This record gives sequence, structure tokens and C-alpha cells, in this order.
Amino acid sequence: MEEKKFDAKTLIGFLLIFGLFVLWFNTTQPTAEELEAQKKEQQKTEAATVDNKQEKETTAQEPVLNLSDSTAVANYKSKIGAFGYTPASEGTTVLENNVLYLRISNKGGQIVEAKMKNFVTYDSLPVHLVKDNNASFGLTFSTSDNRVLDTKDLYFEPSISKNGDNTVLSMKAKVSATDFLEYRYEIKPDEYLLDFNIRSQGLNGVLNSAAPIALVWKQKGIRHSKSATYENRYTRLTYNHDDGNISKLSESSDDEEEEVDVKWLSYRQHFFSSILATDKHFETAKLSSVNLVEDDTPETKFTKENTAVLPLKADAGELSYNMNLYYGPTDIKELSKYKELGLEDSIPYGWGIFGFINRYVFTPAYTFLSSFLPYGIAIIVMTILVRLLMSPVTYKSYLSQAKMKVLKPEIAELGEKYKDNPMKKQQETMKLYNKAGASPMSGCLPALLQLPVFYALFMFFPTSFALRQKPFLWADDLSSYDIIAELPFHIPLYGDHVSLFPILASIAIFFYMMMTSGQNMQQQPGMPNMKFILYLSPLMMLIFFNSYASGLSLYYFVSNLITIFIMLAIKKFIIDEDKIHAKIQENKKKPKKENKFQKKMREMMEQAEEQKKNR
Repeated sequence: MEEKKFDAKTLIGFLLIFGLFVLWFNTTQPTAEELEAQKKEQQKTEAATVDNKQEKETTAQEPVLNLSDSTAVANYKSKIGAFGYTPASEGTTVLENNVLYLRISNKGGQIVEAKMKNFVTYDSLPVHLVKDNNASFGLTFSTSDNRVLDTKDLYFEPSISKNGDNTVLSMKAKVSATDFLEYRYEIKPDEYLLDFNIRSQGLNGVLNSAAPIALVWKQKGIRHSKSATYENRYTRLTYNHDDGNISKLSESSDDEEEEVDVKWLSYRQHFFSSILATDKHFETAKLSSVNLVEDDTPETKFTKENTAVLPLKADAGELSYNMNLYYGPTDIKELSKYKELGLEDSIPYGWGIFGFINRYVFTPAYTFLSSFLPYGIAIIVMTILVRLLMSPVTYKSYLSQAKMKVLKPEIAELGEKYKDNPMKKQQETMKLYNKAGASPMSGCLPALLQLPVFYALFMFFPTSFALRQKPFLWADDLSSYDIIAELPFHIPLYGDHVSLFPILASIAIFFYMMMTSGQNMQQQPGMPNMKFILYLSPLMMLIFFNSYASGLSLYYFVSNLITIFIMLAIKKFIIDEDKIHAKIQENKKKPKKENKFQKKMREMMEQAEEQKKNR
């Protein structure tokens, strides 16, 4: 039997490649003086850009109505017609409970501030979903006297009341003392979900119900995380449509769709969501998303701008829609409270079997473990449980590798014997595998069985709300990357920082590869060096996982360590290669019945061999 040897040359090559990689980036960096000059120039450019942007934004803003100017007020009332009955009064009304703070403006009757009371951003500021005109929410409609109005231009009259423990805010744009368009907000204690109603009374002669009426909701996602690009990766417009289908707009580029039968739509901002749901489904919806992240710099304030245009229908000339608004965490504990709305489907568990595993296995398991263990320890315990459950698969994979290792000398003999006849060599090799009860593909199936678990966990850690801002060891947030060193330069694909957990995971993967790659892998003429490809995996993890969730890198580090120990235990105490060799020799003596596939393959090879001889 061939003993597996440590390939020192490959290791040296690997280290040299990485050393050259680092050396190249260091030697091509500018000097300290050049960096200082570039910094000053960049500051001048950024200042000029900000000034121009602010000037454009100021110019683009609609002029505020001067309520002391009687001529301006008269012109405003002339523009809006019958709705001028409502007094033009600037001001806002606050709705709040223990978890949510909302401010609603008289102008437009819309929410102009939505703040989470119990959460802060990466730089310790309150988490806002609506702030500083990043959102607009209103109706566009036509009147019977041929005016086209937008409720953002109308003034609403506020009225506060109580409904048991709930607080109710009624915002009315009136055309008379008894006739109006109303937005009704009802906030409940300790809930992020609002009851929201749109209704009209006595407007059947005012609204032109033959013309389109649309609810238009726009919102730019406010940055909450230290990496805008990382946060933007998990920021998406998600919606329930067409009898319960869940779809999403693109996560990485501009996108738009027109859908039918929309039940709810969510502007998910990674760990927080703004959701609109309705009991009277929107018959159609025009949805769009625009990516706003160009560079991952402190100046990047927004991630995506989402827009929904939702046509409404008047019944006998009146509007009546019962809806819900949710401003809160994308957390299963909160969203599962509203099962009748199905809002938990907006959580990015992943698709198909991956989403099923995350939703019904990993999320409940981690929720249970983290209820009595520190969050990082809970990841380690869950990793141990996953690896123990997958250990039978690991055993099958390692057993297959052991069989192939035992057969390697005989396969080499066949290669030498039939080196001038590749077809015959393949036939005899397949016969050997069949008699010995071994197959080079039998080690692949266990690996394929583990893929759903690995991919599900790849989705779980970056999107699990339970991990947000939870520290462990040197990582201050398991849902984001850890930092042990800041770099004075930016390395493409890698970043401007060094994360330790990906380094540890890469080292663990390297040693795992060293244990497994040499047992049944043979270099074929004309084929790339497979060992080099496998050794490339740790380097790829080191680079790409540097800006991923530290909880994910912690999982891979612990998982590979456990796998190494399991394989060592299997090799030391369970699998005896001498017994495997004896068993294979015994199997070779027994007549082995071919299955249909093996028979078909043998016949095809024999036919090809016969044709070759005839030629």
C-alpha cells in the first residue's frame, strides 16, 4: 500500500503565491506623502460634490407653502379645488409605543419618521427606516372637475383617539365638514405592526372613479451597517403575489416587474423591513428597485430605492382599503406573530430545500441554543451537532477513499499494462471496481448530500437577526465581519481590513485538504493539477470571506476542525485498511452480477473496441 506523503513542494508553492500576492499589493501602494496628497485632493472633491448635491436637492424641493401669504394660500386652494376646505396647517403628530416611534405630517398625511427604539446602527445611532424625506407615500387621483391631485400636496387634519389600549390617529383631507379622504393609523402596545386604513366618505361626486387611482410608495433604504456593499447584498424588494408565490427583485442591479394579485410587499433593509399588506389584494403592481451603492465608503448613506405603484379601485365612487404597515426587525420572533398575513415569508431563508432546512431546522435549533448559551458558544454547539449528524456521511466518504487508496497500486498496474490501449484500460479498471465493490463516484455522493446543509448555513448566518450585533471573542458582531487589523490601503476583492475568523477557517480547510486530497487523486495527462486546485480553496475562502459574517467563518472553522478529528477517529479506531484490502480480495473472488448500467457501459466499450480493431 502506498503511504500518503506530505507534499512540501506544493505547500511551499502555495505560501510563495500568497507571499507574492501580498508583496505586489504592498509594493504598488503610494508613499505616505502621496497618500496624504491624495487624501487632501479627495476631501476637496468630496466637499465640492456634497455642495453641488445639496444645491441640487435644495433647488429640486418644492417650495414650502407660506401660510402667512394670503395670495399663496389662495393659489394653493385654487390648485386643489374642493380639498381646500381643510385648513393648511404645518405640523406633525407622534404615534409611539415601547418599541416604535412614528411621526406623521399634516402635509400629505404620511409617515415622515419611523424609528426603532430598541436598536442602534453600527455607529450607535438610532435605527431609522423613514427619515429626512427618504420616503414618500400617497395617492394620485383625478377629480370630477378635471384636476389631477397627489395627496402629498394636500393638508390633512389630525385627530387622536383611543381604542382600548391602542392609539388611533385619523388624518382627514376634507371637502366639507362631513366629507373627506381619511388615512387611519392604529398603533398597539409593544408591536411594530400598525393597522392602516384608506377610506373616503362623501367623495363619490368629487373623485373621478373612471380615471386611474394609484397608491405610490417610494423609499430609499438607509444604511445601518459598517459595510454598505455587504448590507446591500441582503437588501431586496420582496413580495407575495399570484396566489401565494414569493418573489424578489434583483439584489445586485436595477430591476423592475409588473405583477398581479399582490398580497404584501416588503422593502427589506437587511435586518429591518418596511412592509405593506392588504386584505383586499392589489390587482396589479408595478415594482422597481434601483441600486444606490457605488462605493463602500462612509459617504454612502443609502442602499436601494424601491418604488411600488399600486392601482386602487373605487366602489360606488368611494375608497375602502384595510391594510397593515410594519416598521420593524426582519426577525422570525416578530413576524411570526402575524401568521394570517404570512409576513415571515419575507425572511430570506433561501429557496427550495435550503430554505426549508433554515426555516424548520437551523432557525429553531439556534433560537433554542442561544436562549441559554452565549451566541458564539451556541454556534459552536450547533456546529458540533451538525457534524455529528453528518458523521455517517463522513464515514461513507472516508470508507470510499480508503477503498480507492487500497486499489491504487492495482489501478496503476492496469495503467502500465494497457498504456497503449486507453479503452481496454478503462474496461479493466471498471471490472476491478465492480469486483472489489468500490467506485470513484461513491465518495462524491456523500459530498453532494452535504451541499444542502452547507448552502443553508451559508444563507443562515448573514441573515439571522439573532446574531445581529452579538459579540464573541474579538468579533463585535457575529452577523458582520470581524476586524483584527485595519489596512492603510484597499485590496481588490479582499478589502481594507484583516478578519481573523476567515484565516482560521482557511487554515483548517488547508489541513483538511491535506488529509483527503492525495488518497485517490491521480494526475491525468493534459489535465490541470488537481492538488493545486484543491489547495486554492483555502486561499479563496481567505479572500472572499474576509467581508462576510464572522459567524459563518466561525462555523466553517469549527466544522472543519471537527471533521478532521472525526476522520482521524475513523482512521484510527474504525477503519482498518488491512481488513479492507482483505475484504476487497475476497470480493474479487466472488462472481459479481452486473447491474443494467454497468452492463450497458461494458457493451458500449466493447463495441467501441471492436470498431477500433476493424478500422
